[in-house]
Amino acid sequence: MTPEQAQAIYAAGEQAVIERLCALAAQAQSAQQEIEALQRKLAQREKNSSTSSKRPSSDDLTKPKKGPKNTAEGKGNRIGGQPGHPKHSRPPSPPETLSKIHEHHGATCPHCAGHDLLWLDDVPPRITQQSEIQEVVVIREEHRAYAYWCEGCGEVHYAELPETVRKEGLFKARLTALVAYLKNVCHASFSTIRKFLRDVVGETVSRGYLAKLITKVSRSLERPYTELLERIPLETTLNVDETGHKDNGDRFWTWVFKAELYVLFRIDKSRGSQVLIEVLGEEFEGTLGCDYFSAYRKFMKDVGVNVQFCIAHLIRDVKFLTTLPDLPTRLYGKRLLGALKALFHVIHQHEVLPETAFRAALEQAKADIIRIGRDEAPSLIDAKGKERRREAQNMAKRFRQHAEAYFAFITTPGMDPTNNVA
Repeated sequence: MTPEQAQAIYAAGEQAVIERLCALAAQAQSAQQEIEALQRKLAQREKNSSTSSKRPSSDDLTKPKKGPKNTAEGKGNRIGGQPGHPKHSRPPSPPETLSKIHEHHGATCPHCAGHDLLWLDDVPPRITQQSEIQEVVVIREEHRAYAYWCEGCGEVHYAELPETVRKEGLFKARLTALVAYLKNVCHASFSTIRKFLRDVVGETVSRGYLAKLITKVSRSLERPYTELLERIPLETTLNVDETGHKDNGDRFWTWVFKAELYVLFRIDKSRGSQVLIEVLGEEFEGTLGCDYFSAYRKFMKDVGVNVQFCIAHLIRDVKFLTTLPDLPTRLYGKRLLGALKALFHVIHQHEVLPETAFRAALEQAKADIIRIGRDEAPSLIDAKGKERRREAQNMAKRFRQHAEAYFAFITTPGMDPTNNVA
């Protein structure tokens, strides 16, 4: 608006000025709401592993570099140890693991070449340790089943091989286990494994034979897997998580169930609570450590299981509140984040505090978190009755519904406040 246009509105009278001001105010309010909506969308798009449950591998790696590194001019960090960092030295191998000890004595002085040397047997020697692998020796065995002529039936028969020999095939147990390790732990391809066996072990086999070995290993694990599957519903504490992957274009989910002494995996096409029912049953009486994903909340509601929701995931969600454009929401997030940090400060004092004082401090930290999370969330209802601070209110709703499920670790021995072990 130009000064001339403003003068014309003023000259038109009081009513014209009021109408124009109201119109401008409405435009400003609409623009402000649109800006807030865009800022909220931007905050959602900029979520990363520190402000959500996203994996670190999904973080934005396209940000511009801060500057050149490892350059001859010394800009940036050089390769190797950094100035000011503590030195990390490899601890020596214990004596019982040494295959041989070589002792070196001095004959002449390295400084003056003198021969009058006195051995200081009370001064510890300087130790230098080395490691080497021996030539890989493959033990090759041959089983000969001799032929016999049967006078009764008039046929040639061969002596029967032991059952273990027939089942083992070319590769015996250790070599089979090595192939399985390379494939499933090191994620090597069959071609890479084949080259390793040929060049290092000295055995030449086909990729098809390696595939058969992996199938045999999988079948051999069916019995212990079934035993663990029957055991896992009896656990008193259990941590669960899931992650997605694709196999030949089809979407699957790998579920991990972490008990105290073992870990059980299950691959399923479903990410729903039905998987939990199939694995744990509807009468699971232990405490389940998990994140706030809907499948766990449904399992909690349908089965009535005791749950420890992951506080590490909660902290990330609270950190997201501190990135939003709305100031009251940011302040709410910072207060809640401070209370959560105070909780972990108490947890880290467990070794130095008396048990009664530690328990009292935990309960106080818990009460502060619930009070802030549930009662101090800001609210703003617009003219249409819509909540403008829904992120803060969603967090408050979470505390109203499931606050106690974040603190089961206080009364459940062996349960961690986070789900990091899974």
